[in-house]
Amino acid sequence: MIKSLQNQITQTEQTFETDVKNAQSIEQLEHVRVAFLGRHGKLTELMKQLRGLSTDDKRVVGPQLNQLKTRMQEVYEQKEQQLLKSQQDEQNQHKKDFDVTLSRKQDVTGGLHVYTQIIRQLEDIFISMGYSIADGPEVETGYYNFETLNIPKDHPARDMQDTFWLNVPDMLLRTHTSTVQAHVMETTQLPLAVFAPGRVYRNEATDASHNFMFMQAEGLFIDKNVSMSNLLATAEQFLQAIFERDDLSIRVRPGYFPFVEPGVEIDAECPFCTDGCSICKKTKWIELLGAGLVHPNVLKTSGIDQEKYSGFAFGFGIDRIAMIKHNIRDIRLFQSSNLEFLKQF
Repeated sequence: MIKSLQNQITQTEQTFETDVKNAQSIEQLEHVRVAFLGRHGKLTELMKQLRGLSTDDKRVVGPQLNQLKTRMQEVYEQKEQQLLKSQQDEQNQHKKDFDVTLSRKQDVTGGLHVYTQIIRQLEDIFISMGYSIADGPEVETGYYNFETLNIPKDHPARDMQDTFWLNVPDMLLRTHTSTVQAHVMETTQLPLAVFAPGRVYRNEATDASHNFMFMQAEGLFIDKNVSMSNLLATAEQFLQAIFERDDLSIRVRPGYFPFVEPGVEIDAECPFCTDGCSICKKTKWIELLGAGLVHPNVLKTSGIDQEKYSGFAFGFGIDRIAMIKHNIRDIRLFQSSNLEFLKQF
């Protein structure tokens, strides 16, 4: 009986190797694996025959069956890797030979909205500077929209922002993306550098330069020994990148924002003229950023040691950047279905 079982072991190994060699796909190879190595496969049937052998014969045939199993697994894995590589090479060749220029004249094509394009450009710039992209809820509480940002209840600064209050107590549509910094500071390990673009809402009349909903972005950097020079260098590098002008200069003016101290307003040299034009209103400068060093009260509210850490924050209107960059005259066009406008982008 032992001779018969040994002959079956040899025959099984030969048949298995032949079937594996002939497999032309992962699916065919899987069928071979199930037939030989599966729960009810041929190897299992051989193992069952060990029961009828004497102890001495088991000592001889047992190792042979184990060697067969190991050999079959090795052959299977080698073939699997070969088929997977062949499959990947075929996919790569297909991609390489794909003609991306092939098109039909009658095809109707779409495009990315100017919002999407400008936000992607902004994110690429800040990611290249080491920032992470952050997001936050558009429906906020008064606590995150005001109080964490050093604007307590009854503070005059609340009157500076016309707020959409909801009919749920203390809930509103956020008036700025600065709310994101409050969430990030509570949950992110220091140091941190985040850039947060998103929609904001103001309860005000619409015209060519104002809308009740628009896009804003917030930048926040917190670490040890952060100074105003870090903020100005970041602002200059960002504005040079977005307007594609390496020689673009900036100027700084004092400004008031409750969540920074000191606060500044940063203007950029007009990228389109040298003597004044309609875009810069003949001043040769364009107001773009509100910024400053993060107020110690804001750090304290978020549980950050203001004696150990400092930081800067800046914000700007994405619509304004896009309007200047693409010479768009009316902010309401961003939300319109004007195809003539949208097809430009």
